[in-house]
Amino acid sequence: MKNQQIGNWQTTVLGIVLAIIVIIGLNSFIIINPGQAGVISILGKARDGALREGIHLKPPLISVIDVYDLTVQKFEVPAESSTKDLQNLTARFAINFRIDPIQVVEVRRKQGTLENIVSKIIAPQTQESFKIAAARRTVEEAITKRSELKEDFDNALGARLDKYGIIVLDTSVIDLTFSPEFAKAVEEKQIAEQRAQRAVYVAREAEQEAQSDINRAKGRAEAQRLLAETLKAQGGQLVLQKEAIEAWRNGGSQMPKVLVMGGESQSNVPFIFNLGNTQD
Repeated sequence: MKNQQIGNWQTTVLGIVLAIIVIIGLNSFIIINPGQAGVISILGKARDGALREGIHLKPPLISVIDVYDLTVQKFEVPAESSTKDLQNLTARFAINFRIDPIQVVEVRRKQGTLENIVSKIIAPQTQESFKIAAARRTVEEAITKRSELKEDFDNALGARLDKYGIIVLDTSVIDLTFSPEFAKAVEEKQIAEQRAQRAVYVAREAEQEAQSDINRAKGRAEAQRLLAETLKAQGGQLVLQKEAIEAWRNGGSQMPKVLVMGGESQSNVPFIFNLGNTQD
C-alpha cells in the first residue's frame, strides 16, 4: 500500500515536471510574422536590436516580447487652428504612417504601445503642424489654395514625426470647414463680384454700341460729303453748258456738249432749254 502511494506521488511529480518543461519550452521561442518586428525585454529592460520575421529564442519566464506592426497604419485625426486673418479653421486628416523598423526599439522605450503613439505623438503633432500651415495664409487662401496648405502641413508633420521613429507616407484632408460668419462673407463677396462683372459687361456693351453709332455717323457724313462734291461738280458743268448754249444761240458755230448724269456724251442734236424768252 505504501509503495503504491509512493508510486502515485512520483507520477504526479513527474507530470508536474513535464508540464513545467512544456511551458518553459513553449515560452523559449517566438515566431515573428512578416510585416512585424519584436522588441525583447529581459527583467523589464528592452534589449537593443529588433527581432525580425522568423523564429527567435528567448529566456523563459524572465522575458517579454512586444510585437509591433510595421505595415501601413491609418488613423483619422482632427485639428483646429486660426488663420493669418484670425479666422477659425477646422480640419480632419487621415494619416497614413508606419513605424521605422530601425527605430522600433526606441519607439518601445519612449512611446510604448501603438495606442500611445497615436494619442501622445501623432494627434498632438498633427495639431501643431496644422497650426503652422494655417497661420501662413488667410482663410480664403487656405480654401482656394488647399494643395499648398496640405503641402505645408505634410512637410511640418513629416519633420516632427521623424524624430519619433514614425514615417509619414501620406495625408488626406477629409474635411475643411470655417466659421459661418466667413461663409456668409464669402457668399456676399461672390454676389458682389458677379454684380461687378455684370456692370463691366453692360459698360462694354454700351461702349460698343456707342462706337457703332459713331461709325454709322461717320459713314453718313462721308456719304453727304461725297454727294455734296458730286452735286457741286455737276452744278459747275451745268453752268458751263448753259453758257455754251447761250453762245450758240447768239450765233456760235459749235454745238454744245450735253451733260448726262453719271458722265458726258457728245451730241450734234441741240437740246432746247427754256431759258426765258427765245427767238426762232
